[in-house]
Amino acid sequence: MEFKKPVLSDRPWISRIYEASGFRGAEYTFANLYLWSFYYGEVAEYQGYLCQRLLFHGVHQYIYPAGSGDVRPVLEALWDDSRKEGRPFVLRSLTKETMAELEQLYPGKFRYEEDRDAFDYLYEIDTLADLSGRKYQSKRNHIHRFEEEHPDWYTKVITEDNLHVCEKLAERWYESHHESAADRRAMEKAFEHFDKLGFEGVILYMDQSRPVGFSMGNRISRDTFDVNFEKSFSEVQGAYALVNREFARYIREHHPEIRYLNREDDMGIEGLRKAKESYHPIFLEKYIATEIID
Repeated sequence: MEFKKPVLSDRPWISRIYEASGFRGAEYTFANLYLWSFYYGEVAEYQGYLCQRLLFHGVHQYIYPAGSGDVRPVLEALWDDSRKEGRPFVLRSLTKETMAELEQLYPGKFRYEEDRDAFDYLYEIDTLADLSGRKYQSKRNHIHRFEEEHPDWYTKVITEDNLHVCEKLAERWYESHHESAADRRAMEKAFEHFDKLGFEGVILYMDQSRPVGFSMGNRISRDTFDVNFEKSFSEVQGAYALVNREFARYIREHHPEIRYLNREDDMGIEGLRKAKESYHPIFLEKYIATEIID
């Protein structure tokens, strides 16, 4: 098993394996793997599975492998790789289903812990596109306020011709927010390789000359689409809620097979957690499995 950093030319075979797995997690998309390779680390193909090795606090750990077929020899190969460091074998990004699979294969060999900061927020696409019902009344109120104050608002699909609008808007956003340098670096790479990474998105305009937000993402699996980046300005009431809704409507119109939008995790950031929980998500729970050493 030979690990290496992913490059753009790896997208076809990696995407093929991800799609075969049917996983809905945000870590199982080539765009995130490539944009965040400084975190997700290195990849290797083994017996039809994609294996990911990352460096976590100076120690190699592994994302639960994606693919189809017998996963046991793949796990054995990863286990052998981990033994080189003489430390317990650690697997990350397990769901309830893959955790049960691992426990069935190796009963009593692992200790499991919930990784709450890594839970993905899934939403039924119709929920975000329609915002129906009493529990979304406040979201509709914010959008109505925006529409009243900016009656000439509209959206545009992001293309290579207007991608510079998103870049300039993102620059303004980062000037007033203390977001991590890693997030900014990943977004810059996304702009640079927008089409090659399969991104789609929309830009929200207040009027003919004032863009106020954008949302962009790419497909994870047959029925799930990832919202990788969304930027707007909280001081413009309703802008975030509206760009969120409009992107959901765009995906529903252009990809009718999509059932879920994955708005990724909250990284343990309290404000982000509160904002994502306000849309009443379906949590995609994540777990960490650590080898029990006798």
